[in-house]
Amino acid sequence: MTGLRPRASLGRVLDDLGATLLDLVAGDVDGTPEIGGVVIHDPMDAPVLPGGALVLGVGVDTPARVVDLLGVLGEQRAAGLVVRGPVQPTDAVADAVAATGVALLALSPGAPWAHLASMLRSLLAEGDLAVGGAESLGGLPSGDLFAVANAIASLLDAPVTIEDRSSRVLAFSGRQDEADPSRVETILGRQVPERYARALAEQGVFRDLHRSDRPVFVTPIPMDGDTFTRPRVAVAVRAGDEVLGSIWAAVPGPLSEERTEALCDAAKLVALHLLRVRAGADVQRRLRADLLSTALEGGVRAREALDRLGLGGQQLMVLGVAVAGSDVGDGDTDDAVVAHERERLSDAFAVHLGAVHPKAAAALIGGVAYGLVPAPGAGGAEERAVRIGREFLDRVGDRRGGVVGVGPAAGDVAALARSRQCVDRALRVLRDEHGQRDRDGARRVARLADVHFEALVLEMRDLMAARGERPEGALARLAAYDAQHRTNLVETLQAWLEAFGDVVAAAEALFVHPNTFRYRLRRVAEVGEMDLADPDVRFGALLQLRLVPPGAAGTDAEEG
Repeated sequence: MTGLRPRASLGRVLDDLGATLLDLVAGDVDGTPEIGGVVIHDPMDAPVLPGGALVLGVGVDTPARVVDLLGVLGEQRAAGLVVRGPVQPTDAVADAVAATGVALLALSPGAPWAHLASMLRSLLAEGDLAVGGAESLGGLPSGDLFAVANAIASLLDAPVTIEDRSSRVLAFSGRQDEADPSRVETILGRQVPERYARALAEQGVFRDLHRSDRPVFVTPIPMDGDTFTRPRVAVAVRAGDEVLGSIWAAVPGPLSEERTEALCDAAKLVALHLLRVRAGADVQRRLRADLLSTALEGGVRAREALDRLGLGGQQLMVLGVAVAGSDVGDGDTDDAVVAHERERLSDAFAVHLGAVHPKAAAALIGGVAYGLVPAPGAGGAEERAVRIGREFLDRVGDRRGGVVGVGPAAGDVAALARSRQCVDRALRVLRDEHGQRDRDGARRVARLADVHFEALVLEMRDLMAARGERPEGALARLAAYDAQHRTNLVETLQAWLEAFGDVVAAAEALFVHPNTFRYRLRRVAEVGEMDLADPDVRFGALLQLRLVPPGAAGTDAEEG
């Protein structure tokens, strides 16, 4: 088991993630400040760092660039810089580390940056907001799964991983270099390799694991070439009838009776820690959502909420993420699917904003995942927010069908509430577009300025619906005639207006001959008693067509 170190120290990071993920290239880890946050370096944007930041230097691939970045980080009192290994430890690099006091670490080749960032944030988390830092379970800090993994590894004298029900690695012990390539691949990818998981499933290991509260011994499994994995012993982690995850140890052979009992006892301890992590996450999520909701409402407590979020006294960008078409549900099943997608999008959005700025806050409020991001500088805040939204949607892909609304930058609580309203109005337009047309033809990111007309039309539709208003005058006469004679005069008028009076273009849109279309247009003027040469008549007709949902005109006419 590792020695006691502060939970947010660089030494602690190396103790738990070293050998497999990270190597110390240069620097004194004991002399660095406590880590105040994990930040991804963006060469296109000036970094905004908390004190003691651990910076992930993605793409910093030459000694000269490492030296330059170390100089910048030294001025901002960062704790460390991580670059992709292998690193060339030149004299210039060593001198820069010594001069700045910023430790330099190397990320193992093949390890994804996203997994490292997730591991670091999990490792450095201080527990839920309602629990003091001194609380412990089984003599170990509450929720500290890395400390638990190292303790179990000491009991079993074997490298250990703690995994969730989907075989994702939650924490691991030291000494992983003693295991086999499959274990190393598991740690680097933070997921059991698919071919190994498939082999375990074929042998019935997962079935036996979930059916029993006793350890399951796994014999060596053939891998690439003539290689075999080391034997494993695994035990399910349970809370009553619910399987929370599992503990896996790479061992030379079956465990003794004494170590078998120790592993069973360890599974009970891990269950407590997993439950505390889950409960803490739920408490923190609810508290953050309450604070964010209070801040966005702009009431008397908004300033206090912003201060508690660490966002007081600065200009903020407001973004909102929603599931496209989520305002329309077709039953309980669809509603449950939408709710699940909202939670997944919200979690992904929070991670994305955390990489953009260490003080960003995000939470799911009323079906929309709102985010607040500090906006340093006077200009370009909205453009940057739009870019953040597009990058997020590009990363999560089209499968989740998300849309992003962007509000104007806000410098005080009143402006923050107005910005949230702008986000809501833009999101409504985007969701309506996705509900009315194919996703490929609909916008996915917008400011209110981009969709102001569409927002006004939707709001006027709401007003008409609230008043119970129906089409009047010429449009009502045309709709009634269509309903009685099965004609297409309303459709003809709309096509002609949208084509700016171009008969040929309008006829093509309706797939009819231009002469046929001209005849129908004359009937529109006769039946509707309309002077189509009058611009006010044309504007009034087009406005009514915009405000009446498709098909409603004919329905109302028939009822009248």
